[in-house]
Amino acid sequence: MKKRLTFPVTKKIPNPHFSILVIFSFLLILITSCRPKQEAVSFQPEDINEVISKMSDIMLHDITNPPLAARFFSYTCLAGYEILSQNDKKFKGMHGVLNNYPEIKKPDSVELANYQLAALLAMMETAKNMQPSGKLLAAFEENFLDSCSKAGFDEDVLGQSKNYAVSISQQIMGYAKADAYNKISNRQRYTPLKTDGYWYPTPPGFMAAVEPYFNTVRPFTLDSANQFIAVPPVPYSVKKNSPFYKLTAAVYQEGNALPDEHRAIAAFWDCNPFAIQDGGHLQYGFKKISPGAHWLGITGIACVDGKKNFNESMQIYTSVCVGLMDAFISCWDEKYRSNRIRPETAIRKLIDPQWVPLLQTPPFPEYLSGHSYISSASAIILTHYFGENFSYTDRVEVPYGLPPRAFKSFRQAAEEAAISRFYGGIHFMDAIVEGQRLGIKVGSLVLQKLGKG
Repeated sequence: MKKRLTFPVTKKIPNPHFSILVIFSFLLILITSCRPKQEAVSFQPEDINEVISKMSDIMLHDITNPPLAARFFSYTCLAGYEILSQNDKKFKGMHGVLNNYPEIKKPDSVELANYQLAALLAMMETAKNMQPSGKLLAAFEENFLDSCSKAGFDEDVLGQSKNYAVSISQQIMGYAKADAYNKISNRQRYTPLKTDGYWYPTPPGFMAAVEPYFNTVRPFTLDSANQFIAVPPVPYSVKKNSPFYKLTAAVYQEGNALPDEHRAIAAFWDCNPFAIQDGGHLQYGFKKISPGAHWLGITGIACVDGKKNFNESMQIYTSVCVGLMDAFISCWDEKYRSNRIRPETAIRKLIDPQWVPLLQTPPFPEYLSGHSYISSASAIILTHYFGENFSYTDRVEVPYGLPPRAFKSFRQAAEEAAISRFYGGIHFMDAIVEGQRLGIKVGSLVLQKLGKG
């Protein structure tokens, strides 16, 4: 038998209105106590990684190039972080920190919103609007909200959290639109120079140059795309005793030897969304995530292994994304300034007309090495949050058929990512070394601007 709720009977009630008030107050307390304490519900780093992973899936579908992928990731994480900073005073907002970042207004009537839920929804809303096939996120968002409902969130909390997310996402989208990326399509089509020593499209796809005007996009922390200027690359030369010929011969010799471990390292860090297989009259694309997506996967692993909470993880993801964006802008500025020939083209011209690198050559100039650049920047940022000797196992490439690799630090991983480009036959050594040097500078600048330096 269910226990019934009874009230004591008193012989004398001097004020009947007072009695009704007491009963009403009791019932209100009872109803409120039965309502789930949704403000106490805590989300986890894995929830952020789920959104990032879904974005990566869509990027595979769209064949999103690496710099553009970094742009999508950065604004998506900024939308989530903005809500976090408005509700947890331990985390500073980005107004006055990032270039031209506006004051983002918190909407009215969001008292019942769960801000962590709203942060995740703001990420989804931003990704839906930025990615070409972002509509594919709609079903993911719907399933996510359904799971929240089943977990005890009521309609008011869900509704206000969604409204909060949409409002912040719209403001972040305005900030994104002002970065000038949308003006790139109005520029003159890039035409490669058919001159010795300069980059030219490579087989098997002979694809057009990727993002030749990415240096015109507004950076987050750099004062300009050319704030950090690389030392000039080793000059092109056909002379066998020249420094350039020696660089070229070194790539050729490594490509012909290639120990098994070097092959494994090159494959693990390939991250080439443009890889295709030539099947005669047909060419088939391989699904591979971008370098930035790989480092965000590492970020997710570190946040879980390092036992970071949701708020700390959102901050770390956002910091890495800001670093990725600025590293790509700076690196691409140099790529199309030096416009240097790829090893594949140089080796075929100077040494062996039939030579093919282990990895397919990406469709943009060689100097600097982008992976070396963004890996070094990411490692600097992650080391700040987790320490110099943070050991972890990188399982990011497992879904793509590659075994995990263990690392004793982020710097070790970044160094391996950098040298992988030499093993794979797609970069000269000077582009790798200089890419690492400038990547460290950008990562350090990001930390300084975020108040972490």
